[in-house]
Amino acid sequence: MSTTESTNVDGPISGCRPADIDPVVVDGADLESTAPEYLRDLKAELSRRGYQPAALAVTACFAEDCSLATQEEADRLRGFVRAAAFLGAGRIEIAVDDVAEPAKVDPALSALSERAAREGVTLRITGDAEIAG
Repeated sequence: MSTTESTNVDGPISGCRPADIDPVVVDGADLESTAPEYLRDLKAELSRRGYQPAALAVTACFAEDCSLATQEEADRLRGFVRAAAFLGAGRIEIAVDDVAEPAKVDPALSALSERAAREGVTLRITGDAEIAG
């Protein structure tokens, strides 16, 4: 539970106007790195070409019934949340392919959702895998 008050965003939203830029979804598999230097160059090149990242799409796999493997995958996804925020994407889309043990994955994804919210990124989880047990 947050102790900070919600910010009023009505003014900035009502002042929005169209921009001559194309929103794009960046595929996380296409990123060479999530290092700030690489992301800075990518962001600049996308802007130069008239693109604005609207979302970052990644695939997640929690196929092992192992707490360490679940944590490693969650850490990898956390890097993509940071990358989405760095690129200025408003959303990260995570397609979950396989879940061996939902009871281990659900808390990891919940923590990831909280992290995304702190970074100003909306987390959207898709896929056929059962997550919550």
